[in-house]
Amino acid sequence: MMVKKFITYDVFNTNGEIVENNQKLDISILEESGNYLIHKDIVRHQLNQRQGTVSTKTRSEVRGGGKKPWRQKGTGRARAGSNTSPLWKGGGVIFGPKPHKTIIKINQKERQLALRTLLYNKQKNISVIDNLELTLTDSKTKSFTNFCNSCDIDLNQNILLIVSEKTLAIKLSTKNLKNVELISAKSLNTLSLLRAKQVLLTPLAIKMIKETFCD
Repeated sequence: MMVKKFITYDVFNTNGEIVENNQKLDISILEESGNYLIHKDIVRHQLNQRQGTVSTKTRSEVRGGGKKPWRQKGTGRARAGSNTSPLWKGGGVIFGPKPHKTIIKINQKERQLALRTLLYNKQKNISVIDNLELTLTDSKTKSFTNFCNSCDIDLNQNILLIVSEKTLAIKLSTKNLKNVELISAKSLNTLSLLRAKQVLLTPLAIKMIKETFCD
């Protein structure tokens, strides 16, 4: 049964001061099967990331095999018809892996519902920063670390930074921080959200998430 819930959050400026209190984002989630959809979408996301390029050669693809190694009888050795046999060293591989694609699909509404449910579960770890895109303009890692220190954000934990648009300055100021993942609101996925211990959002990103996943 679909239930309407509210994500309550405060909006901070880049100095860590509260600008707006008790803002609400209304979303619809499934209380009983929402966690199952989260698991299902994460499995889909991980399997779809597999390259599937591992490959082995069968006995028909291994070099050699044209001549019978020795005559059929009289040598005292076991019968052999080809040096490409899987029983021989350097021979083909029986039932080895071949290049293939592993694709699992789920409905778009299920994906959106899984993401909304995970957002609701993570609401205590969400911080909304106002004008973050406009503040980070000098493309330096030090600028982002100073911002995190002023807002009491722990850079030793996994941080997911969700913005409306990846500007060049934000990309350059976060790319050297191993625990920070930068993602646009339209590309938000359950796997990145689940890994994050702290989620940083901007008001524009929340608006985009509402338009993309909540309507």
